[in-house]
Amino acid sequence: MSSYSGPRLRSAVFLVAGVLAVPALASCSGDSGGTHAGRVVAPDVHQAARDRVAEGGTLHWAVDRLPSTLNTFQADADTTTARVASATLPSMFHLDRQGRPARSAAYLRDAKVETTEPRQVVVYHLDPKAAWNNGRDIGADDFAAQWQALRGSDSKYWTARNAGYDRIAKVERGANAQEVRVTFAKPYADWRALFSPLYPKEVMGSAETFNDAARTGLAVSAGPFRVGKENRGSGDLTLERDTRWWGDRAKLDGLVLRAVPAGKRVKAMLDGRVDLAPVEQDEAARVARAGKGDGGPLAPQSGPNAAGAVAADVYSRAFAKGSPEQVNRLDRQNRADLAEARAVEEAQQRSLGRYRLRKSLEPAYTQLALNGESGPLSDERVRRAVARALDRKSLAQLVLKPLGLPADPVGSHLALAGQDAYADSSGALGKQDAVEAQALLSDAGYKPAPVSGEAAKKDEAAQGKAGADADGKAGTGARTDGKAPRTDAKAPEDEARSEKSGADAGKARTAGKKAGTEKKAGAGKKAKDAAAPLAPAPVPPQSVLLHQAYAMAARPAKAAGAAGAYAPKGTPAPPRAEEKGEAAPKAGPAGVPAVLGKDGKPLTLRFVVPAGAGSAQLREVGEKIAGMVEKIGIRTQVQKVSDASYFKDHIATGDYDMALWSWPGTAFPATDARPVYGKPVPAADGSLNVDQNYTRVGTDRIDQLLDQAAGTLDAKEAGQLVKKADARIWAAAGSIPLYQRPELVAARSDLLNAGAFGFATPDWENIGFAAKGAKGAKGTKAPVGKPVRNTTAPVGE
Repeated sequence: MSSYSGPRLRSAVFLVAGVLAVPALASCSGDSGGTHAGRVVAPDVHQAARDRVAEGGTLHWAVDRLPSTLNTFQADADTTTARVASATLPSMFHLDRQGRPARSAAYLRDAKVETTEPRQVVVYHLDPKAAWNNGRDIGADDFAAQWQALRGSDSKYWTARNAGYDRIAKVERGANAQEVRVTFAKPYADWRALFSPLYPKEVMGSAETFNDAARTGLAVSAGPFRVGKENRGSGDLTLERDTRWWGDRAKLDGLVLRAVPAGKRVKAMLDGRVDLAPVEQDEAARVARAGKGDGGPLAPQSGPNAAGAVAADVYSRAFAKGSPEQVNRLDRQNRADLAEARAVEEAQQRSLGRYRLRKSLEPAYTQLALNGESGPLSDERVRRAVARALDRKSLAQLVLKPLGLPADPVGSHLALAGQDAYADSSGALGKQDAVEAQALLSDAGYKPAPVSGEAAKKDEAAQGKAGADADGKAGTGARTDGKAPRTDAKAPEDEARSEKSGADAGKARTAGKKAGTEKKAGAGKKAKDAAAPLAPAPVPPQSVLLHQAYAMAARPAKAAGAAGAYAPKGTPAPPRAEEKGEAAPKAGPAGVPAVLGKDGKPLTLRFVVPAGAGSAQLREVGEKIAGMVEKIGIRTQVQKVSDASYFKDHIATGDYDMALWSWPGTAFPATDARPVYGKPVPAADGSLNVDQNYTRVGTDRIDQLLDQAAGTLDAKEAGQLVKKADARIWAAAGSIPLYQRPELVAARSDLLNAGAFGFATPDWENIGFAAKGAKGAKGTKAPVGKPVRNTTAPVGE
């Protein structure tokens, strides 16, 4: 799902400050909608041959925060957890730079489906040298222990998810110690997703070690590095070269993962505290300028000499009021201050000149989510109208064009450009067309009608309250448009229209609404209490939202273990404003049909966005979207909430109409997409069990297609089924992919084989600093399709 091995739990993320993201995609929005292949951007890792890398040294790598657990199969695992696992544990398969599973040659000689009748049997042949660093050979006992822990039959194991492992019937030793035979109870196409990473039986063999011991350390591992000391005070986790590793010796002595908030990474670079750091767009602009433009075009979002600009403004106002003597004195002081600021800036830029900007496209895409559980968006026609109002191309250009990256809208929910399963299926929804969007709204019963009389008075009283953010501050004002929709056209036909959507399932909870009010309130409180405490970092991101997404998708917390790591899934959405008896927001000047409406209420959607300082670009994208839907007669109320509460208190609980967040790409769409796009199911208490489908939109047919894709061993057939499922997801219009997220990384100019990895798994053994006298091209990009590490194409097709 990402560049690193991880559990089969898809993680929602939202990116801030210029890094709102997704991997390369198809151009399908403004034109014909579904006919163009997406452009692929190669990793940017300053690739160099192993003999050009010096022996020794320590790499300091900035991360959002230190991991809460080192067990990737637990609910609060995040990207740093996965990064540690990738460097220290075996994986039978890892992802190459095009997001395809590739055999990990250091651990696995080959793996193939030996037979399919009467049952699917996969045989793994391990490398004879593969051993844990305690001296024990990696073997069938480790495979069997992991299967038993993750199969879902023992509730003592607090696992995030058991997809794939629940299909296994047995695991046994083969003809010798290096052969492992896995027999499946039912066919499983994504078998390469299993045992990656593989933990030793010392971790998986008991619930106690799985739940607790593996959170803070890995006494037994098998990789180029092993887990060393952790210092929570300084925010450092050290990975040390493992001398018992049988592969190529790691060039680095050690690798320190250092927690540095995203907004403070340039300072950390100036202080010499980090060698490699993901950066935001304004930070990236400084690095690019300091590196003499290396990395291509990048629009400067803010200058480093902000203090000088403020001083100039203060002095200019003083000049207008002061006496000639005061003006002269202030002028001299101003010149001195600006000279000092310029000198500081130049010194900082010289220091930053040691770094280069590496950039690619991250394996994740940003989407506009439309909550179909209740309200106007429970009507598929309204969701489709919103989707067809969007100029996705212009949104992609807003984020990616200033970075010199391909500004292509994403054409698939289930794969990214360059992956075998990628196909632009956006044509199932249709291209941008304001007239057709207005016709859909007309068909749904929305007409241009003013709000007047008592309704208008109630609206005025409720107006300030409706847009309040989580801290009690009023949100951005609503937008209006008096343009009348076309009323003589019918909505486009689509075979998926006849299906019953997941939004309809939400009606099941309405019948018992009154009786279940206290129950829902309790459930909402339980979800908040169970969520792990999260600091509202000015950036974020990935690990923050990721952490929340894991927790919300996991089972309820047990009596023991990490407090707050597990939260109930399927938390019902809080009552909407209209359900509470609150008036709809005011629709504009009296007698003017500013927006469309129905039954005396204007068509208004609440757009929830994060309020953090690092989320400025995300809010800018939201403003563009609000302007686009305004043109078809839909009013928006923008509600700003804290970054910490954005996901757990709003997205996961369904407390929004429209929202923006990102989903990571995956090499196993049939497995990973099922909980994200599967049809929500009403629970016995009247709530809605959504799993990870936070839009609450799905259909039976989507479920069937994904299940069929996961159950066929014919790769071509599976690919076709995935593409059909994606077309249905587009037609349901709950999730509208926008663009692939940029990956911006500042790296020391002499750091080799590290930078913006994209889908590719890091070549841990060969990361290091340039040997004395060795020269490599700045920002050398590996050609697409050429593996960074020793890999081979999947076997056993």
